[in-house]
Amino acid sequence: MTVVTVLIRSELLDRGCLNAESAVFTLRTFSFSSHILPFSAFLTDNFGRRHNYLRISLTEKCNLRCQYCMPEEGVKLTPRGQLLSTTELLTLARLFVREGVDKIRLTGGEPLIRPDVVHIIAELKKLEGLKTVAVTTNAINLARLLPKLKEAGLDLINISLDSLVPAKFEFIVRRKGFHKVMEGIDKAIELGYNPVKINCVVMRGFNEDELLDFVALTENKPVEVRFIEYMPFDGNKWNFKKMVSYQEMLDGIRQRWPNMEKLEGAHMDTAKTFRIPNFKGQVGFITSMSDHFCGSCNRLRITADGNLKVCLFGNSEVSLRDIMRSGASDEELLHIIGAAVGRKKKQHAGMFSISQMKNRPMILIGGFLKTSGCKTRSKKPNCDHRNLCYGHLVKTSGFPLFYKQLVGINAPSTAHTVRHCHSKSPTPISPSVQLTHTDDQGRASMVDVGGKAPTRRSASASARVLLGSTVFPLLRDNQLAKGDALVVAQLAGIMAAKQTSNLIPLCHPLPLDHVSVTFQLQEQHHAAVVTATCRTTNRTGVEMEALTAATVAALALYDMCKAASHDIIITDVKLLSKTGGKREFYRDPEEEDRKVQSERSE
Repeated sequence: MTVVTVLIRSELLDRGCLNAESAVFTLRTFSFSSHILPFSAFLTDNFGRRHNYLRISLTEKCNLRCQYCMPEEGVKLTPRGQLLSTTELLTLARLFVREGVDKIRLTGGEPLIRPDVVHIIAELKKLEGLKTVAVTTNAINLARLLPKLKEAGLDLINISLDSLVPAKFEFIVRRKGFHKVMEGIDKAIELGYNPVKINCVVMRGFNEDELLDFVALTENKPVEVRFIEYMPFDGNKWNFKKMVSYQEMLDGIRQRWPNMEKLEGAHMDTAKTFRIPNFKGQVGFITSMSDHFCGSCNRLRITADGNLKVCLFGNSEVSLRDIMRSGASDEELLHIIGAAVGRKKKQHAGMFSISQMKNRPMILIGGFLKTSGCKTRSKKPNCDHRNLCYGHLVKTSGFPLFYKQLVGINAPSTAHTVRHCHSKSPTPISPSVQLTHTDDQGRASMVDVGGKAPTRRSASASARVLLGSTVFPLLRDNQLAKGDALVVAQLAGIMAAKQTSNLIPLCHPLPLDHVSVTFQLQEQHHAAVVTATCRTTNRTGVEMEALTAATVAALALYDMCKAASHDIIITDVKLLSKTGGKREFYRDPEEEDRKVQSERSE
């Protein structure tokens, strides 16, 4: 082990982790082996929490219908093409592991119904630096698959089981399968998993009378029964009266086993663990509602459709899938991930606030009931501050103010920010704010970039084309009279990006390193979403090239489809990201379903 004092020019400044005034040089001392580096700044939030644990949802599908997890009417599954492919999933896993993640848990839905789950585990185990691959399962298929899973390298197993009474089990999960679950537990013990963790969501009026029976399992089996406080998610009809608190559970168990003793846990543990003397197993309590553990949260989630969630109870998400499919580099992807982690709050909201908050049903979140870590932002009427508002920014002490806002650092008091929200009383515009393309007299003027150093820059933009029920199937099936509309629109967008300086008067002509234009077809809304990404190595950015490409691609799509219908709407043209310049930028994807429904109703 070597102790080294390192003089660092803090690139954390560029990532929004330090104030400009304090980030000239930083002297730090590290104790490390030669192959160990300091933990990634991209996965460290503003409260110093290091996120070395990633939960990846393999699928939204499940072979059970648990009452606390899924609405009674079910959920609408994401189309297959919008889910992460195996290649994309493994690409993200490699990126996170490279930055310091050493534990990955595979979740669902039900992860063991994914056909290539064994292959995914085997590939994950090849990643250097990844210590643990775990799975959370309902165990319906576990006994059959476990020998292959173990051979592939599966390290840990968590099994969901909410009742030891077969009839009650079927009532809670709305399916048969109790004996398969018990068989799966026994198989895991037989193959040497110790402990086998059993997750039990405790709900008053359902299963709180079985607490002692579950604890009794730990007498002769090397299992850890983990009692989980009932949590609110969309559609699960959460009610405070149904929640049995940790203290109530603990008091009831200690009436039967007063000598139950608390065990010392690791700092990052989510469960408070206890053991009864001479019992083979142990008991844990996950207290997300009554006694949160946000201060030690080290977990991030990737949903099956590729969204990054930094908090189980937060409704803000970032689509890593869309960013990857736009052709972004690993470095660009890391900046987006770092910005999302930087926005993570100190703790989640209280249980009553969470119960009123719009969030996914738990089955679509892709991580079962084991973490907290952020507090939902308040929402003013008619203004959604979970997404960054449009703004003009001024220079502040040599540091990009917008990026400070993005990662949640307080800006200096001298900074001026203009927000254009939908609220009735927008923030007044400061007299000191000036547009960049005007001179001191307010006349149009091209920005002088001669003094800037060339850097690698990229930008992504999108536009939505609402095609309607008549045109959409024709486009999808390539049956339009004019031919392959998507190919034509793609070429139009690429050509437009190259001609941006000829179309927008004050834009600098730029040599483009790369232009990509992609389409996502949304069958539910009969819409096509255009995403354009441009890259250059130059003194100025390419956000106008990306916006022009997305807009012209949408217009070309309109032109190709208008013979079939003129009831086509181009909407939501917006900049998604801008990296490589002085002012980094990223806007969270908006809630598409909500927006489309709102547009349809107007």
